Amino acid sequence: MPCSSVIRRLGLVAAAIALPAGAPFSPVSSRLIAKTPDSEAAVAVTNTLMRNVDFYVDPNVVLHIRQLHGTMHSNSGGPVNFDDKRSFVLHIESGEVGLDGEGLTVLLNKYIFAYPGAPIRDASVTIASGLMRMTGKMHKGIDIPFDISAKVTVTPDGMMRIHPVTTKILKVKSTALMKMFNVTLEKLLDVSKAVGVTVQKNDIIIDPTKVLPPPTIEGRVTAIRVEGDQVVQTFGGSSSVPLTPPDASAKNFMYFRGGSLHFGKLTMADAEMQVLDLNPGDPLKFDIDLYAKQLVAGYSLTLPDMGLEVYMRDIDKLAEARPALH
Repeated sequence: MPCSSVIRRLGLVAAAIALPAGAPFSPVSSRLIAKTPDSEAAVAVTNTLMRNVDFYVDPNVVLHIRQLHGTMHSNSGGPVNFDDKRSFVLHIESGEVGLDGEGLTVLLNKYIFAYPGAPIRDASVTIASGLMRMTGKMHKGIDIPFDISAKVTVTPDGMMRIHPVTTKILKVKSTALMKMFNVTLEKLLDVSKAVGVTVQKNDIIIDPTKVLPPPTIEGRVTAIRVEGDQVVQTFGGSSSVPLTPPDASAKNFMYFRGGSLHFGKLTMADAEMQVLDLNPGDPLKFDIDLYAKQLVAGYSLTLPDMGLEVYMRDIDKLAEARPALH
């Protein structure tokens, strides 16, 4: 390996060791500073670009990000803190994000209908042949099994509309009977205590940004389609700031530019960090709760302008050996 490359990789560590305890670290620019409780971080947004990222917001809820352009900002005005996913907001300006059946199942059971007296229990979602199939039990004094196959579309105000095309109750096809007796899901399901969910006649309406666990996600959904085993949401809008990452040819990455980022014991001012995939054969699998372990299993490079390239191990591959620097 060329000597200059070795120096570039080791320069960051060497400079940090040479500093007295608690001193700021600013070899060329003040991008990386030692963690100091009394320091004030700049109030600014961080522009964000992602491509082919499986973003875990729960061990079993994955946002399959095909592409995303947006911003991140702290709720308190300080740096975006990766160690506290409740402390920041991801605003999606444009992009495509998929949710699979497993993720939707967990959202229904663990987040949407997890409160006492919820009208739906033991929900299960599968996605195939252009339709979403939802099974489970409606609780109306007793548990009543149901089986719904539905089309998924978007409402004019950006909500996910689940419109049943066939409905079975107690294993009996009930679509025609419900229409005949003027019985609707709205009458059967009391969702007044649920967050991000309403029922309009027979349609279940879900706010896709309110039913997710942290971090808070904002954005306007302009289209929804079923593709393979995923419901894919298109977020519309124009990208306000063009972003070109250091490695624009990378298949899978997350890129952060501007504002301040906090991770572990470091705060990065005037941030520039591209997180790259050590296993580019599949999407970058990033777990916001376990990202530190992914960092330890990878390595980072310091760019000439003191930005960072971070090579991260996928969360499902942490058992593999740590890569050698070369």
